[in-house]
Amino acid sequence: MSSPADASEQRATAPARFAHYPSLAGRAVLITGGATGMGASFVEQFAAQHAKVGFIDMDAGAGAALADRLGDSRHRPVFATCDLTDLDALRKAVADLRDALGPFTALVNNAANDRRHVLREVTPAYYDASIAVNLRHQFFATQAVVPDMKVAGAGAIVNLGSISWMTKTANLSIYQSAKAAVHGMTRGLARELGPHGIRVNTLSPGWVMTNKQRRLWLDDDGRRAIKQGQCLDRELLPEDIARMALFLCADDSAMITAQQFIVDGGWA
Repeated sequence: MSSPADASEQRATAPARFAHYPSLAGRAVLITGGATGMGASFVEQFAAQHAKVGFIDMDAGAGAALADRLGDSRHRPVFATCDLTDLDALRKAVADLRDALGPFTALVNNAANDRRHVLREVTPAYYDASIAVNLRHQFFATQAVVPDMKVAGAGAIVNLGSISWMTKTANLSIYQSAKAAVHGMTRGLARELGPHGIRVNTLSPGWVMTNKQRRLWLDDDGRRAIKQGQCLDRELLPEDIARMALFLCADDSAMITAQQFIVDGGWA
């Protein structure tokens, strides 16, 4: 029987095993928080499908480096530096990327920050800032691209949630409040936008092993929690989440909307 490490190596060396989506080729896709971590995997995976990818992040160096690294893609990803909590800057970034790539018919609302906090130490300013980075920008990024989708008569929006509110992780209640609210927003928008052919779904990851998670949070206790919580005994990686986003933005999921898709190795 192969080990989890063997399986991970096989996945990394056998990309031909994974699906190709012809409907994504040439499609303009907007990805928020795309410079590092899970977002960078979204950018890379959509570019590999020959989509026209525009991505937004406040990390200018990482965003430019990712665009350069993927420069040999059929459609080189286009990066815009932006603090997504600044809504005027968000709207300008979307407009600039639209000018470069054309109207957007897919959106992946990925950006978030899962900072830990203790109840007694939370101030109103901290609370508002956390909601702004984990929930508010998803609504306004959607608002910015919906006119494109209405003209096209079709579109796909993927809002990133989290299983953390389902598993009751401690010291994360504001983030969990925002991520639980994401699915409520998804369902309301799905009803509102459905008549225009626009689909809206939630993608809720488990504990994805990005560099940030390994550096800040993963320890022996965390490894034990993963082993106990997940049904599948291997690490959940960014590309595992990105591949579900590909499906949800492709025409293969044309009649799927208002749903939540959990990719967590069976934890929640």
